[in-house]
Amino acid sequence: MTELGLFVLGLVAGTTAVVIGLGGGVIYVPALTALFGFAQKDASGTSLAVIAPAALIATIANGRAGRVAWRVAIGVAAGALVGAIAGSQVAQSLDDKVLRRMFAVLLIFTAIRMLRQLRAL
Repeated sequence: MTELGLFVLGLVAGTTAVVIGLGGGVIYVPALTALFGFAQKDASGTSLAVIAPAALIATIANGRAGRVAWRVAIGVAAGALVGAIAGSQVAQSLDDKVLRRMFAVLLIFTAIRMLRQLRAL
């Protein structure tokens, strides 16, 4: 694992996540597991630690541009905080292979759904 490789990962994932509006974990977790040999739980935890400060900066920038529906964001964030506590406990009880499969299925499902929506446009 090289410092430069990790920096490049952060640069690419951070930029892509903010431009496209997706969670950086979609990029970080597969990259950390496939390219850097992380276990699934370690990749997820590391991804969350990286996303938090990046999301704060992007939120400030988008807020200043009037692009944040604050009432919606606060309501969703309240639920997300409770979900994060529960999700962390569940994730720790699951096997890495199970988590990796769950993550892959979610990515595939999301990609298929988005592609179908594009065809409808």
